[in-house]
Amino acid sequence: MKVGFYTLGCKVNAYEIEFLINEFKKKGYKIVDFNDKADIYIINTCSVTNTSDQKSRKIIRQACKNKNAIVVVMGCYSQMKSDIIKDIDGVSIVIGNKDKNKVVELVEKYLKDKEEFINIQNIENTTFEDMYIDKFENHTRAFVKIQDGCNNYCSFCIIPYARGNVRSKKKEYVIDEVKSLVKNGYKEVVLTGIHTGHYGQDLKEYDFSDLLLELEKIDGLERIRISSIEIVELTDKFLNVLRNSKKIVNHIHIPLQSGCDKILKLMNRRYDINYYIDKINKIREIRPDMAITTDVIVGFPNETEEDFNITKENIKKIEFVELHVFPYSKREGTKAASMNGQINGNIKKQRVKELINISEELKNNYYKKYINNIDYVLSETIDDEYVIGHLSNYGKVKFKGNKEDLNKIIKVKLLKYENDIYLAEKI
Repeated sequence: MKVGFYTLGCKVNAYEIEFLINEFKKKGYKIVDFNDKADIYIINTCSVTNTSDQKSRKIIRQACKNKNAIVVVMGCYSQMKSDIIKDIDGVSIVIGNKDKNKVVELVEKYLKDKEEFINIQNIENTTFEDMYIDKFENHTRAFVKIQDGCNNYCSFCIIPYARGNVRSKKKEYVIDEVKSLVKNGYKEVVLTGIHTGHYGQDLKEYDFSDLLLELEKIDGLERIRISSIEIVELTDKFLNVLRNSKKIVNHIHIPLQSGCDKILKLMNRRYDINYYIDKINKIREIRPDMAITTDVIVGFPNETEEDFNITKENIKKIEFVELHVFPYSKREGTKAASMNGQINGNIKKQRVKELINISEELKNNYYKKYINNIDYVLSETIDDEYVIGHLSNYGKVKFKGNKEDLNKIIKVKLLKYENDIYLAEKI
């Protein structure tokens, strides 16, 4: 039987789908493109914004057009809005963020019994759901899900309700998974979670920094990338690990959300802008060339033009390499949804546009500094005569090469930077 997969949202969702692809293949199922005709469609949904909800519904309806197919819906949108999903004609199985590792079993039960299955479980105090991947489809960079859930309850965010409490994969499982990936030829792993830096919060006397120290010792692993980490998780212990690491890459993603103290307080972000800047400065004392990217929300309730201007100035002051900019999305059930001072959509759009322009300028300023430098690229794909990959600082690179160069760390000279990519030559 043929199975098509679709994932929306974060890297955690992508990892979970990759796990299921491997599980279905082990059982003899044929994996096909989601847009092709399949017998089974698996959709891992997202609910971080209203747009994510809309995209999730659109993809579910697209799959349900295949009248005889089994359609499985899981993830954050189904966790929060299963009542809407179950009313979509053609949906066969609905689960939330629990029992994702049992999807093959659920599908085979459906094939036998032909009974619709809807089971949304309470995940307020659940345990980590183990998944294990030692090989990825069409990936040179391997992702490892080490953590799930969030306890922060930022006033704008639905994710703690959709994902549940903080929970961590056992350290032995993480280390074993990374070793297996390295054995299968992966040079770089990306550590990912809903709140990655909170790894170990539920473990005894073991935290994210301890895990990094152990991964550092794995022979053959050349790069460790952290998908995202909160500023309050950059403890002195973590900074010391960063100082001594030979494998943590020169790029780190640290959400800001707002550069204005008034808005940060309304967001329940648990830091102010001076704290944030002080931590960034400490990182740059250790790694002066560290590429720092961030997330920013604009148009949060009560954000005035003056507040927005303060955010812009602090973004420029910090000199991020790139901004991921989001208009505030009103999420039912969050504290911010009931706040007065909701911002007009056109104002949000204008603020998004302004920050994207600033982001482009900051990105070009950063990457152009390294033209004519010698650096190392992890080669990932090939397009005609050009091999394409990423530097440690996540700069994208292309150079003339061939299939022999793939999945290797190649020494190159950076010749020029335009259209968000370096042209380089192999040395």
